[in-house]
Amino acid sequence: MGKKVFIKTFGCQMNEYDSEKINDVLASKNKLTQTKEQEDADLIVLNTCSIREKAEVKVYSDLGRIRKLKESNPNLRIAVGGCVASQEGSNIIKKAPYVDIVFGPQTLHRLPDLIKAREKNGKPQIDISFPEIEKFDHLPVSNSINPSSMVSIMEGCSKYCSFCVVPYTRGEEVSRPLNDVLKEIITKNISEVTLLGQNVNAYRGLMDNGEIADFATLIEYVSEISEIKRIRFSTSHPNEMSDALIDCFNNIDKLAKMIHLPIQAGSDRVLSAMKRNYTTLEYKSIIRKLRKKCPGISITSDFIVGFPTETLKDFNSTKSIMKELEFDYSFSFIYSPRPGTPASYLEDLTSHEEKLKRLHELQTENMYQGEIFTKKMLSTTQRILIDSKSKRKTGVFLGKTDNNRVVEIEGDKSLLNKFVTVKIDKILKKNIQGTII
Repeated sequence: MGKKVFIKTFGCQMNEYDSEKINDVLASKNKLTQTKEQEDADLIVLNTCSIREKAEVKVYSDLGRIRKLKESNPNLRIAVGGCVASQEGSNIIKKAPYVDIVFGPQTLHRLPDLIKAREKNGKPQIDISFPEIEKFDHLPVSNSINPSSMVSIMEGCSKYCSFCVVPYTRGEEVSRPLNDVLKEIITKNISEVTLLGQNVNAYRGLMDNGEIADFATLIEYVSEISEIKRIRFSTSHPNEMSDALIDCFNNIDKLAKMIHLPIQAGSDRVLSAMKRNYTTLEYKSIIRKLRKKCPGISITSDFIVGFPTETLKDFNSTKSIMKELEFDYSFSFIYSPRPGTPASYLEDLTSHEEKLKRLHELQTENMYQGEIFTKKMLSTTQRILIDSKSKRKTGVFLGKTDNNRVVEIEGDKSLLNKFVTVKIDKILKKNIQGTII
């Protein structure tokens, strides 16, 4: 019987993409097949994320549980990858000496060699270096048959927001050459692609003629691939929202009419402390341009509540801008201090109870906004990609709109993995119902 790998993914879409690539590499080089059961695995990989508070504590907690599996199976190998691996490095081996391999986001392609070295000399292997985009040159073609897939177009971040650890765990922004991105999309044989990057719209990829393609140019090229029917991207930074990119929402039908554009706070004082390098006025200007070019566009955002030194006045400014800009369903979190970041050294005088209260207020307002946005979809036409069959309703299939609402439609299995245009007939509690036009 062939050997198996269990991969547990924490965090963002970038990590989901990396886990897919880890599986591809291990299948190609080590002939490992993926299992959903830790107990069946010969190799367990934890692909970690360090964005939230106490992320490393959760990883060590998981490792503690896995240790028992290794005690009963000494041949089991354990690997820790991702951002916590970059952040902790050799400390992982010191705290959990039964771990065999520690690797970073940029060295996942070296995992087979690290496994080989571990077997050869019997010592734990660590590689958390930053070889820029070398990994993309060593990744095998994916065997996935999913009609929708993610493609990473760049690595790292150079924005150095005072609260964020990503530049330290994934390195500076480095873009893949334009043709490399296009080739990966074409070989995937998909109809929907999500372009990924920590700041995806900061993409600056080398073209064959020596010129540099910005993100708007990349989207234009991707839209020319006939098999691609819908283009998504995540996550954007306000400082990189060029007029050319905003124009894409008007000029390119294949581009999903939605954007996730984190604002983080509605107070200019807090934004300055966060080192976001834009003002609320500048952010509002971007939103006005987007809605002028693409009326009805769904705009989602990120909000951090309880950033150090945030006053009640600052928070009310954040709540005010959420109401004013009428976001679709967005994400909000209580601030988490990350080790070594500038914000972690700021004095924090706001109680946790007060932060929870503010978070509840913000999320209640956003839920109300999201529900209004859903109701506005009634009687509209939407394009959806049918990607699954309902588990609860016979003869009902599910697909997602541009703004990620799940639509139920009646049909048969011939609809699977296809784009269809539907009219929205009914708004349910969680899903919406439509009829194929």
